Amino acid sequence: MAKPKLALIPATQGSKLYSVLPADGVGDFTFSRNLTATRINKDGLIETVASGVSRLNYPMIDGVVSGCPSHLLEPVKQNVLQRSEEFDNAYWINNGVTINANQTISPSGDFSADLLTGVSGGFGVIRFSTWNATNKVASCFAKKGSSNLFSIANVSGIGGVTFDVENGTLTSITSGFEAEIENYGNGWFRCTAIDTLGRNGTFSLGVTSASESVYIWGAQLESDYKTSYIPTTTSAVTRSAETAIGSGDNTIFNGSQGVLMAEISTLNNSGNKSISITDGTATNIITVRYLDSLIQGLYVNSANSTTYLINYTVPNVKDFTKVALSYQSGSLKLYVNGTLIQNISLVVNDIPDWNTLQFNIGNSTQIFYGNAKQVQYFDEVLTDAELIALTTI
Repeated sequence: MAKPKLALIPATQGSKLYSVLPADGVGDFTFSRNLTATRINKDGLIETVASGVSRLNYPMIDGVVSGCPSHLLEPVKQNVLQRSEEFDNAYWINNGVTINANQTISPSGDFSADLLTGVSGGFGVIRFSTWNATNKVASCFAKKGSSNLFSIANVSGIGGVTFDVENGTLTSITSGFEAEIENYGNGWFRCTAIDTLGRNGTFSLGVTSASESVYIWGAQLESDYKTSYIPTTTSAVTRSAETAIGSGDNTIFNGSQGVLMAEISTLNNSGNKSISITDGTATNIITVRYLDSLIQGLYVNSANSTTYLINYTVPNVKDFTKVALSYQSGSLKLYVNGTLIQNISLVVNDIPDWNTLQFNIGNSTQIFYGNAKQVQYFDEVLTDAELIALTTI
């Protein structure tokens, strides 16, 4: 197989996304995030990354780090809850439970997780008037204590979700809610409940009966969909949006033929999220992108007033997908996970001067938010056998 002209393979955190090819640094992406953020490190622990430093996020499978890291890029989000790790603080309204602070090791590796135990009359630590149409995505890390059942609820007569934090399953979901449980290892699960109807009400974390207990840590309430954990103390905390732009120059990209390949996943199944070769506009581009639950290969040439598009429906946008878009005169091909999705007739004529690879559509919109395990660019087409090998999971 030909050698790529540009290859981003995540290995180092820093002020850039560092490409291994070309070796002179021309392929490095300029990275931006103004505030701190968290990631899963190589030991499977949640740790804070400094402002302006990229995040290598390690995948967890069945509670164990498995495989290579990816670059994690996320939009601006705010955890509107305060004291996200301090449930004994007066900020949290105690409704019939006992909170014993700092009772076991948390998902961050610190001895900072609290024990919540139910007593007669109520079984939750709550915070009033926080669940609403905007902030409707609630999550918290929980671990089995004397009980394996943990609940996140809107207790204003609306309901919620009960999680089994021993077996990693959902035991009950009220109509109007969606839920997810993720294994973070050492007995910890991140439990998420989304009120899809966006109703106002009272946020509650708790157990299901008196005298039962669970360990809790890291509560979060945010908008739209779940993202990485945002720690808080005395106020709500915002994680700023991340961008990665400016990789390559006009010596890297070939306007007449080539292959753009990416191994990526995204955070939700709504909106456009693009990785593009561009001249700095959205009208002269070659792009792989998510559109809702679709993977798309997109070619736009304003000189010819031509747009070519190939679609593939992704079973789960949160799973990693290997995609390659091959272009040359007469042919535009999209390969996904080792399979040719479509080969359409393409007119390649008077291609503009592509000079950069961006995690957006080319004009700083349709920003890619998700995980990128690799991005490669070849300045010549590959054979079908090579494209199959390149994209096979």
